[in-house]
Order: sequence, then C-alpha cells, then structure tokens
Amino acid sequence: MRERLGIAGSGVIACGLAVAASGQGEVLLWARSDGSADRARARVTKTCSKLAGFDPDRVRIVTNLDELAESTFLVEAVVEHHGSKTAVLSDLGELARHAGAGAVLATTTSSLSINELAQASGHPERFVAFHPFNPVPKMQLVELAFPPQANQETRERAHRLCQALGKTAVEVPDIPGFVVNRLLFPYLFSAVDLLAETGMAPEDVDSCMTLGAGMPMGPIALLDYIGLDVGKAIGESIGVRVPDRLIELVAAGSLGRKTGAGFYRYD
Repeated sequence: MRERLGIAGSGVIACGLAVAASGQGEVLLWARSDGSADRARARVTKTCSKLAGFDPDRVRIVTNLDELAESTFLVEAVVEHHGSKTAVLSDLGELARHAGAGAVLATTTSSLSINELAQASGHPERFVAFHPFNPVPKMQLVELAFPPQANQETRERAHRLCQALGKTAVEVPDIPGFVVNRLLFPYLFSAVDLLAETGMAPEDVDSCMTLGAGMPMGPIALLDYIGLDVGKAIGESIGVRVPDRLIELVAAGSLGRKTGAGFYRYD
C-alpha cells in the first residue's frame, strides 16, 4: 500500500478501517483518551482474531493527534456530528500543513455536506469523503464523494487506496446520505412504522425480509446493528421522518447492540 494511513477516531468504523488496512501495512489510529485507546485495542485485537490476513500488531494506537503527522492519508472517523467532525478536520488540516507531505484529508461521513467539511479542513483540493461500511474488513463498497475543488491527484489516490484495501470504489454525488443511506433508511424506518401499525414482533418482520426478500439481515436487526442513535442522526440529515419508537429508544439510551438493547435485547 503506497499510503500510510492515519485514522482520527476509535469507534466501530475507525477500528474496522484500521483492521482492513493492517493487512497491507502499519496503520496509525488516534484515540482521545487512554480509556478509548484501550477499548480500541481490544476491538482491533478481537476483530483480527476472527479474520485471516489482518495483523493487530500493525495497528499503532496513539493518544497524541500530532503523531498522525507521519501519515500520507488522514481519515477523520469520529461521531456523525457536524461540529465534532469539523473540529477534528481543522486539526488534521493543520497537521497536513505543517507536515508538508501533501497528505490527502478524508472523512467517513455518511450524511453531512462534503463541501462544508472540505472547507473546514482548509484543504478542499486534497479532500474526499471516504465512506466504508460496517463491518469494514468484510464489506466491499466504499462510497467516494469529492468537493468541486478536489484535484486529480486526490481522486486517483483515493481510488488507489480503495484498490489496495481490496474494496470497490463508487463515486457518488455530494447529497445527504449519498446513495446507500439515501435508499436504505426510508426502508428501515418503514419497517419500524410497520411494527407500530400492526403490532408484529421484530423477529417476524425480519424473518419476512430475510426469507422472502433474500435480505442478509432484517431491517429491525440491521437498525440495532448500525446503532439507533446513528440511524436517528442519518434520518435527520437526509430529511426522512424518524419513527417515534426509534426516538423513544434513543432517549432511553437503548441504542442497539452496542448498549445491549434496542428493538431486541442482547445478553
């Protein structure tokens, strides 16, 4: 892999991307605190133990953002919140300026304006939305979206990185939700509405879609897997009405698999 990947973030997508890249070389991953770093290390190690071809020892986890200055491809992968992302991208932009290595700056956003995030980075000519899907080591697609100012070198490097990671890149327009989430979340939310309208059990709705429509996972289980808070944020960003039941669960802290309860319970 030609690029040295630096990832700012320690959540599911950040760790998944680090694991995916560990098959090609060393990766730097920044966590905000020692506790976050410990959780990221455990997640990376657990994921690598289940998959062949990835090496947890190649993922170097740091808590000082300045250490990412060694990277040539800097990826912001923090929470899907405009203020949080712009703050980290501004810091990464400063790192890229001082490093002087022409690093590409990227965001893993799935719903926010690429043009606005590119401006926050200070380097729109070297900016790309690099949106992989969870679980990153297994899922093949990466949606790429570029601001108008992105130069040809940035576009080529983003495509080459996808190829090096064994992913298929598809360029998508800078619209809320890109393609996958723009089409997916109205479907997922309609399944939640169906629960309310009919009183059906989540298991039954999911069985209908897996057994009858050939879906690999039912819509209710998929929402729990994604995270109900993430689903709510994406729905709001793309302008789709978020079902009342989902909002209630988020308010109660039942966010899906990651909290042990959502539409389903996880022991």
